[in-house]
Amino acid sequence: MIVTADLLVSAMGASRDRAELFAPHLAEACAAYEIATPARLAAFIAQIGHESGSLRHVREVWGPTTAQERYEGRADLGNTQPGDGRKFSGHGLIQTTGRFNHRAVRDRLRARGMDCPDFEAAPDLLAEPRWAAWSAADYWDWKGCNALAD
Repeated sequence: MIVTADLLVSAMGASRDRAELFAPHLAEACAAYEIATPARLAAFIAQIGHESGSLRHVREVWGPTTAQERYEGRADLGNTQPGDGRKFSGHGLIQTTGRFNHRAVRDRLRARGMDCPDFEAAPDLLAEPRWAAWSAADYWDWKGCNALAD
């Protein structure tokens, strides 16, 4: 199976313009991470649909809420510098959160041979369609979600 705009519209209710924007990047990333069977794609699309509000949000909607205020100073997220909490709030289709996770996705993508930006230096770049899609597939792989979907 391949990710198409039609699939994203029908499976998660994405708007046509957002589906067309993300489909080529998701197709490429899913192929690279073997998210290609019906079960894997169904689970992955359900997850990114939930996390992104059907592809509407590639940045965490900031309140700030009480939970978001607790991002500041969280060593487990790598948020060790003043302002890191907001700066490294969720980005991408699976809301990469924290300085540590922005750095880790950069390092994992580069280890795969991707010429990706430094998401620790410029976290907002993780919200661009290509990197939002690739970071979601990378997280899915990192957490072993293909095996869970199978």
